[in-house]
Amino acid sequence: MFEHPCKTLDDVIGICVTPVSHEPRVAQDLGSHGDTCDTVAMGRTGDVALTMEELRQVTAHAEACARTTLSIAEQAAPGDPRPAAALDAAVSFAQGGPRSTALRLAAADAHRAGREAPNDASRHAAIATGDAAASAYLHPLADAAQVRHMLGAAAHAARAAELARGDDPVVAEYMLYGAARRMAPAVRDV
Repeated sequence: MFEHPCKTLDDVIGICVTPVSHEPRVAQDLGSHGDTCDTVAMGRTGDVALTMEELRQVTAHAEACARTTLSIAEQAAPGDPRPAAALDAAVSFAQGGPRSTALRLAAADAHRAGREAPNDASRHAAIATGDAAASAYLHPLADAAQVRHMLGAAAHAARAAELARGDDPVVAEYMLYGAARRMAPAVRDV
């Protein structure tokens, strides 16, 4: 029997993370996009600068990863619109919309749908959609806690698919491989 190396979500995320070497970046004016903060502040050692375009690309990638397993959440809770609404909010932001209260609430609602899900596969699928919407709120910190904003949707979607296919680790590996292949160079740099 094949022993899957990923026992927890943290293990899955750890496998996905490849350090990227690049020159230090400088904080830039993000312009007015309806956000509460127009610039990304720096000051702590290890902080990074993020442009609004980079945040949009991170969110677009997270949304694409979560969308692959939305049907798992919808089949388990057919009357629950929250996971799909979170993806719609993520798409809106990725396509130029503001980081808004509606986006933040959509992420929280999808996470709540995940906590209320009837099984583990649909729980991970719904959480993936919430993570996709929440990815718009990635903080410009060189901090491991921020990794979930970038890779949480992919990791939860992979686990959802794995569980939906009888806990088959090959399915998760396939999903993570697809997420890595879809990742734009700008997202990798972040």
